[in-house]
Amino acid sequence: MIVVRNLTFRRLSIPELTIPPGCVSLIGPNGSGKTTFLRVLSGLLKPSEGAVLIHDMPPWECRIGFVNEYPDKNVLFSRVSEELASALRFSHLPCEEITRKVDLTIERAGLSRLADRRIHTLSGGEKVLVALLSATIHSPEVLLLDEFDSHLDEHTVDAAEQVISSSGAGYVIRCTQNMDIASRSETLIALFNGRIRSIGAPYEVFSTLSGTCYVPFAWRSRVETGP
Repeated sequence: MIVVRNLTFRRLSIPELTIPPGCVSLIGPNGSGKTTFLRVLSGLLKPSEGAVLIHDMPPWECRIGFVNEYPDKNVLFSRVSEELASALRFSHLPCEEITRKVDLTIERAGLSRLADRRIHTLSGGEKVLVALLSATIHSPEVLLLDEFDSHLDEHTVDAAEQVISSSGAGYVIRCTQNMDIASRSETLIALFNGRIRSIGAPYEVFSTLSGTCYVPFAWRSRVETGP
């Protein structure tokens, strides 16, 4: 489990929260602290007070993949193959193993055509797919996704979902404004003004948000009449 205790940081005020394994969507208005929360979970930001523990360990002792909302902010290297290799190099794997794993990862994703491309020549969707592969190539325990889907068309969303589902991450926590995507998660967390408004299965959370824009159109009649 991921456990948050007495967290106070910027807008966030979360006395206690337990996040179960599986696919979790984080929803709520802009400015509610969703990105800050993901960065705290990743260990990129250290809270003023409180703690985040992933299986009783702090985030920086765990394998975590993070994908930024804006594709260009995910890039460290100029070529696709170098970008994918970076996480493995930071793990000090042998060169032969890095090359083998990069080639296999690109092939499985059906993106071999991009291997030698310079990243600045890619489309926005291609950049997101490369960022996802880079974040998952080292088999993270936790995968954190900050509205990466906001720049994708339907076809690229499907390709991204395949990368995510094959990542093997025990926790996939995604911030999204797409309530249809959120509805497919096992758990929803509604964050409003830095505080947890509701957490639970999609139907439970959407029921608490009736009358807001944070309910998928197809679910609105269900929320009103029950499951």
